[in-house]
Amino acid sequence: MSFAVITAFASFTVIVLIIGILYVLIAESSLAAGRFGVIKFITSTDWDPVKESFGALTNIYGTAVTTVLALFMAIPVGIGIAIFVTEISPNFLKGPIGVAIELLAAIPSIIYGMWGLFTLSPIMSNYVEPFLKKAAAGLPLVNILFQGTPMGIDILTASVILSIMIIPFTASISRDSFNLTPAVVKESAYALGATKWEVVKNVVVPYSKLGVFGGIVLSLGRALGETMAVAFVLGNNHRITTSLLDAAATITVTLANEFAEADKDVYLSSLFYLALILFVMSFITLAIAKFFLLRAERKYSR
Repeated sequence: MSFAVITAFASFTVIVLIIGILYVLIAESSLAAGRFGVIKFITSTDWDPVKESFGALTNIYGTAVTTVLALFMAIPVGIGIAIFVTEISPNFLKGPIGVAIELLAAIPSIIYGMWGLFTLSPIMSNYVEPFLKKAAAGLPLVNILFQGTPMGIDILTASVILSIMIIPFTASISRDSFNLTPAVVKESAYALGATKWEVVKNVVVPYSKLGVFGGIVLSLGRALGETMAVAFVLGNNHRITTSLLDAAATITVTLANEFAEADKDVYLSSLFYLALILFVMSFITLAIAKFFLLRAERKYSR
């Protein structure tokens, strides 16, 4: 068997696995799809196993909000770490910081969840969330985001946990991308009198933007699919809320919490339907990101 055949077989194995997973999700969710349809299931806020009435909107909302907030908090920190390690940090610190980033990425999500429940949650409920609630009291639009009693088991705490989990992916890939910037380009900028900030802003970041974008997309995929860490600190509240201090539900948390309790066929099928929606969401997100990545790459190569 030739090398080409072996590598081709390995490549097509990935496609077969994806098609197999998609087939199982579609087959198992067919009962719920037939009863609720696509539009009704996606737009419904019902989630009542007793009445066998199910909808995905609350889960989609919770997934989207926690993911966006996590990215909003993680991207600046991750890119800042990468800039410090590659451009500012002394050589004796680069190794330890790089190892720390890799170790942070290797910590199991269950550990993050336990740490979030027993350490971060009390800090959020006793200090951070009351401070934010008080600071937002005089701002009508911002005040909406901090209604309710700080409990530490809410959207904000779950987003903080997610952001900590995805920082290593953004930081490590951005660091590797920054290191690929040719030294002669940076030295030329310094020779022209540019400051370190100007070199980073006008040379390093533009040259490495495709790699940084790839790291952000990888972080997005991790945030969309995270389960156990979020399950500890998010609660399982199937409703749409404007407050970050309320419990909510995501697709992954609902699957983890309720899969073993699904004692009826339509209940189990609805959970598979949620899994199918998450699969499609991840595929569409990565496809859009890949489209813009290829577009930027073609523009950059001209």
